[in-house]
Amino acid sequence: MVIKRNNIPESVFRRLAVVLAAVAYSSASLAGVSYKITFQPKGSSDSVVYLCYYYAQHEKIFDSAIVDRKGRFVFEGSRRMPDGMYFFNSRDGRRADFVVFHEKPQFRFVTDNRDWQRNMVASGSKQNEVFFNFNRVLATFHDELDEARRDMDSATFAAFRLRRLHQLDTVRMQFIEQYPEAMVSRMMMATRDPAAPPDSVRGNDRYFYVMHHFFDNVPLDEDFILRTPRNVFYDRLSEYVDKRMHGLTPELAIPLLDSLIDRSEPSPEVFKYLVHTLTEKYLQSNIMVYDEIYVHLINRYYASGKAVWAEASWLDKELERASKWERLLVGREAPELILFDTTHRAYSLHHMPGRYTLLLFWSPSCGHCREIIPDVYSRFVRVADSLDMTAFAILSEPDEGTTVKWKKFIHEHGMDSPRWIHLHGGEANVNWRDVYDITSTPQIFLIENKTHKFVAKKMGGELFDQICRHLQ
Repeated sequence: MVIKRNNIPESVFRRLAVVLAAVAYSSASLAGVSYKITFQPKGSSDSVVYLCYYYAQHEKIFDSAIVDRKGRFVFEGSRRMPDGMYFFNSRDGRRADFVVFHEKPQFRFVTDNRDWQRNMVASGSKQNEVFFNFNRVLATFHDELDEARRDMDSATFAAFRLRRLHQLDTVRMQFIEQYPEAMVSRMMMATRDPAAPPDSVRGNDRYFYVMHHFFDNVPLDEDFILRTPRNVFYDRLSEYVDKRMHGLTPELAIPLLDSLIDRSEPSPEVFKYLVHTLTEKYLQSNIMVYDEIYVHLINRYYASGKAVWAEASWLDKELERASKWERLLVGREAPELILFDTTHRAYSLHHMPGRYTLLLFWSPSCGHCREIIPDVYSRFVRVADSLDMTAFAILSEPDEGTTVKWKKFIHEHGMDSPRWIHLHGGEANVNWRDVYDITSTPQIFLIENKTHKFVAKKMGGELFDQICRHLQ
């Protein structure tokens, strides 16, 4: 459940808390207590507090508690409380972080309601004593910056802030050296870049050196790293995949992704997260050649049986999709299609004249098609002669009513170039929906006629222009 701070009446939250507390108590009474966290914010008027946790880019609710007669909130239950960073959260936005790491989560926290985080004191947890001590160092640092900001002009403050940041970095490293096994130290290390490449490493080798060492300080083999604030793990993963890998060909990207995922295999949860997240990312990618990455991830991690969490029905669907996409990758031979035009003349995709064939699946009943196809057509006619290109344009909804709309649309938009062949999808040599995985329209492919291989796919008008300029 993702936290949403809506204007929900207090009574609703109280009823929800009662239900959650009853369920937790019932489970605990049957199976024994796995966690017991007592939180006492002195001077608080809150009636309900939520125990939450970080997960990648999200913040989620783990439990809730109602205040008791002593002003305490007691979170207790039988389910496992995994290692990671958690926080107490009130309806008005007050919050305080704490950690669960290699200790049985039976802690007591006391604080002052004026500032939950700054005034927190922990009992029963060495990890949290270390964590709160470092928090106080950070609080002092920020107090000094706030005071300096009020007393200095902007230029002087900027220089002062830079000096203090360098000093704080030194303090962080000293803290990490003193408490190397503390979770807060492991988190701080995870946000640090690895050492710079040796001077002997140059050019592209330097780039790949950095990529192979990018996660050196991140414990990918431990589950807790997922349950940290987003800047610790999620943002670093996003920077790696979305920015540093941007523009890489599948041949270069796949080994990097495999190395990243395989390093996480000792951690079932991180492994599952990376496999699922990256597979979904490349499934949704609009970059035509990245279909190959999706196919690779499905084959390597799902078809091999490594994705033990995948349900059979879902797995069958993804394996079938990957099998279809593998046949349609850029560089593969396009499956043969034989269809009829409006005069019932047969055309073969593998026997089209010219150097290139633009293969399109579209329908006038599709809103995107009505917008995109006329634009692609106008761009096509400008380059068709110079590139010796023809179009193999298939009506993807060949029912009687759509056929009438199709002919009308063609006439109204003047789509009468002899190089653009209009083909009815009702009769064909194969089930082209299945063979070409046509689950939505428009779908546009570019094929080189001599080899019948795909040159490009997933195109709109602008990308079609870019590819044509490249071909010219």
